[in-house]
Amino acid sequence: WLSGIKGASLNTSKTYREAFSLLLPFVARRAKVDTQSLTVEHLNREAVLAFLAFLEKERGVSARTRNCRLAAIKSFAAMLRLMHPEKKRIADAILDIPQKRETKKPIGWLYPDEVAEILKAVDLKRPLGFRDWCVLQLLYDSGARASEIATLNLDSFDSRDKTLSILGKGARFRQIEIEDCTAEALCVYVDRHRKSPKPTCPSRLFVSQRGAELT
Repeated sequence: WLSGIKGASLNTSKTYREAFSLLLPFVARRAKVDTQSLTVEHLNREAVLAFLAFLEKERGVSARTRNCRLAAIKSFAAMLRLMHPEKKRIADAILDIPQKRETKKPIGWLYPDEVAEILKAVDLKRPLGFRDWCVLQLLYDSGARASEIATLNLDSFDSRDKTLSILGKGARFRQIEIEDCTAEALCVYVDRHRKSPKPTCPSRLFVSQRGAELT
């Protein structure tokens, strides 16, 4: 369902799997049956609401985490409604459960002079110093997530047009322009400082000191 029909990423599948590794034992305990004996009827709206309350009260999770777990369960309900129409009543009851409002913290930021201090702190005499400087400069210039920078490939960078193609959440690409100094630094890194990668990651732009991809 996740990979074949929805086209969800591997990370999404892992997150949803984690949600069900918590949900199913909880519902089994609540119903006083073995996990292997659970039926769809056990996964009703009341059980899901009890599970969400358990997450907040017993495990102390935030509203955001609670909503992520609920999203996984709702995806299951959507699959249930599509593939097993006779279970539509159970699925609809789960899909009607609302997301919980969460208090969003203000986003912190750095001023340009503070970013300059961070860049100056990189020891360019170290073998990997120039790579680290490029990573930091690219994070600042592109606004990309750390995971997006770590998974960039060589062909993600167009040195002629000074653009970067970034694969983001939801398997969506976006193309951005980067500053001239950042583009020039990346060219120098690729030509002079990039270590030979292992066969498992031959196309990664940034590689570790052992030639593996960055995590």
